[in-house]
Amino acid sequence: MRLRALVSVPLSAVLAGALAAGCASPAPRPPAPSPDDVIKAAQQRLTDGCLSRRGLTPPRPGDRRPATAERERVARALFGTGRTELSLTLPTGHSVGAHTDGCLAAAQRALYGDQKRWFQVSTVVNNLKPEAAHADRPLAEVRASHRAELAQWRQLRTRALKNAETVLTRNPPTAPRGS
Repeated sequence: MRLRALVSVPLSAVLAGALAAGCASPAPRPPAPSPDDVIKAAQQRLTDGCLSRRGLTPPRPGDRRPATAERERVARALFGTGRTELSLTLPTGHSVGAHTDGCLAAAQRALYGDQKRWFQVSTVVNNLKPEAAHADRPLAEVRASHRAELAQWRQLRTRALKNAETVLTRNPPTAPRGS
């Protein structure tokens, strides 16, 4: 008999009673950021600081687009100028290049330690699928042929994550515009 009485109580009444008694679980915590997100946040913090030290305003999505001359100054400061000091021709025939004198290059050196090595291994690793398609080889086979680059990529990423956590802990964000 008693069981029948409990079953007839509406579920909403049981839940309301549990909540009133303090049985509710705390709000879920947001998920921890991925290693990629941590490294990207640190890279942005570093490049923003570099641009700010040069008297430039870091670009942000949604901001009013600055004049052409200002955009060009920011691009030169961020990406570097002149001849590209780093370059690599991929098995697909495409050439990739990067500068070593911009704010992005400085951020990569701070995070990865060796910008030239990071450029080389990340360019190879980021282009494994196109290489496999170009050579008409299975991706697993192409990955196996780049075992050393993949190991170096993982090693440099581990270093970058550690350095990124330090950057985000020690370096305060740049002041908001207008402050």
